[in-house]
Amino acid sequence: MRQALFGSPKQSESESIFITPTPVSGPTPQDKPIRRAASKPLSPRLRVTLRVTRAFEGEAEVFVYDANTLSTIVAEQAAKNEAKKQKFRYFEVISINSIDS
Repeated sequence: MRQALFGSPKQSESESIFITPTPVSGPTPQDKPIRRAASKPLSPRLRVTLRVTRAFEGEAEVFVYDANTLSTIVAEQAAKNEAKKQKFRYFEVISINSIDS
């Protein structure tokens, strides 16, 4: 069975049943025209404006956050989370507006 699959050990290289693959000629990378990436459409953005304080009835600051989403709820939550990272504790939503640019 071994001889049927692999041949006898006395077989020469020219009598081998295996065929070496020939390289396929095709276009080289230099032949292809270089394509520039198409400009991506701008993602929708919402600008969330919050009035934030660190202490209850303390000095209020205006906090502006730009979110990459169309959902106002998600944008509000993301703005509040970002304000929490900056140690603000109290939030009041002033406005949520769409940004065109």
